[in-house]
Amino acid sequence: MRTIRYNEIAADLRRRVGGGEFAAGRLLPSEADLTTAYGASRVTIRRALDLLRSEGLVDSRQGFGWFVAADPLRQALGRLGTIEDQLDASGVRAERRVLDFAFVEPPATVADVLGPGKVLQVRRVNLADGQPFARITVWCPEDLAEELSRAEVERSPFYELLPVSLGGATQTIGAAAASPEDAAVLLIPVGSPVLRCLRVTKAADGTAILVSEHIFPAHRTEFVIDLPRPERSIAPSGIRFVDEA
Repeated sequence: MRTIRYNEIAADLRRRVGGGEFAAGRLLPSEADLTTAYGASRVTIRRALDLLRSEGLVDSRQGFGWFVAADPLRQALGRLGTIEDQLDASGVRAERRVLDFAFVEPPATVADVLGPGKVLQVRRVNLADGQPFARITVWCPEDLAEELSRAEVERSPFYELLPVSLGGATQTIGAAAASPEDAAVLLIPVGSPVLRCLRVTKAADGTAILVSEHIFPAHRTEFVIDLPRPERSIAPSGIRFVDEA
């Protein structure tokens, strides 16, 4: 049986990436799966992948494995806006797909913010150039959302649909591990690193009107904020240390 050389495997993977089988940011099969598919040793597979990485075609991250290299999708934190607006401004085609749409009793953490009573819960996946980019769940009080349809929230952001004037929002960002449900939606390994953003949006009168949870694959996302020149310290503001004890 002829031994397959690493440069042959690299050439075939290069062809598959170029042909669109694996899109930018998309995970490649695991090294174990590639070993089986090509009938080669793990060392040979890794040499092929290292060659493609030296060309800038693929990359790897701890907890993810190998993926097609792509510039991270950046989001600015300096203003209140939607993911779609920011992606569109970057020349990236944005799309949303609603996974669940129902009026439910909210989780306790949501009820603590929005108050008692049922809420509209919308779970969706956002795509960037056709690839999963974020899993988002939004909770909205029933009295504000009772006239909304599934088609409307799939087509337009809540900010454009609610009959209230917006005030501002508070967003908390932390690290987490992908749950099985999110991994299936975002096409990433279970337990791989994700960024979890919890946002509370308020009306002009200060009333909380939306709670949203955003889950982003860590290898595809960067958050950017412009900091004014400090008067006394260069330490970033707004940091809260989490006590895990």
